[in-house]
Amino acid sequence: MSEPKAVPAADPASAPNPARRGLIAGVAAFAIWGALPLYLHELQGVSAVLIMAHRVVWCALMVLLWLGVRGELSGVMRALRQPATRLRLAASATLISVNWLTYVWAVGNGHVVDSSLGYFINPLVNVLLGVTLLSERLNARQWTAVSIAAGGVLWLTVQAGQLPWIALVLAVSFGGYGLIRKTTRVDAVTGLATETVLITPFALAYLLWAQFHGTGAMGGANALQIGLLLAGGIVTAVPLALFAYGAQRIPYSTIGLLQYLAPSLQLILGLSLFGESFPLVRAIGFILIWLALAIFAADGLRRSWQQRRPPVVAGIEAEAPVCRT
Repeated sequence: MSEPKAVPAADPASAPNPARRGLIAGVAAFAIWGALPLYLHELQGVSAVLIMAHRVVWCALMVLLWLGVRGELSGVMRALRQPATRLRLAASATLISVNWLTYVWAVGNGHVVDSSLGYFINPLVNVLLGVTLLSERLNARQWTAVSIAAGGVLWLTVQAGQLPWIALVLAVSFGGYGLIRKTTRVDAVTGLATETVLITPFALAYLLWAQFHGTGAMGGANALQIGLLLAGGIVTAVPLALFAYGAQRIPYSTIGLLQYLAPSLQLILGLSLFGESFPLVRAIGFILIWLALAIFAADGLRRSWQQRRPPVVAGIEAEAPVCRT
């Protein structure tokens, strides 16, 4: 009788890693959002509210079909039957609706750079939400970063003669959305489906109103724009599902770092492709905010590195534990 062949031990590095998958999902979500002005630029001439309504309806249809194929619609019903979960997702749906509508209007009216500022500020808004709502504490470096960012916003306010309202609305609404999704115990796609189900009646009502009051449900869009409106479900659902998936699997501070990707791409598009102005007095405000983000990011990386270091015992660095089979 031949000896049984030895089964090779599983390689820990090849095992599924939720944090790694969460990181990849987060990067993909913010890269898609960073390129979103390219999509919205092709919809110029179509009203922001109409674009918003189509995004909601087609997003809801797409995620519900996806869950139906997978036999997971019961999760949506369960979320809707739980008052606390339903209330939380209604709040997150409201916040993301405000965020979408503001962003679509801003891009359509030549404010891509202002929109990018909102998402540059957003990570620091996350920090403030953590302090005020989650009783988190900031160290001296983090307070320094927040103070410098506040100075940058103040500078932009003084130079423009008004608050940078587009940036602030985008930062606060998305920060609140991320916080609710982070603290709500519901699967990423199920939560997205429940959110869209809650706001779809309002979107459908608007489309029906537009259809019967002369503007039409497509708002006079050409063939290309109609196709883009119908694709709004994919454009909306995919990055949101990726974001929610990532937010549940990686630290919220890491989400804050990843958020720099989207506004960086938006700023590049606003300046290079859409030709928006960026005078020196305006750039100073951005530079202050970038400096604040650099301080915050450096502090986060430093603390993360310290937490990963093996403990030191009697002056000797302890050997990292080894998993054996």
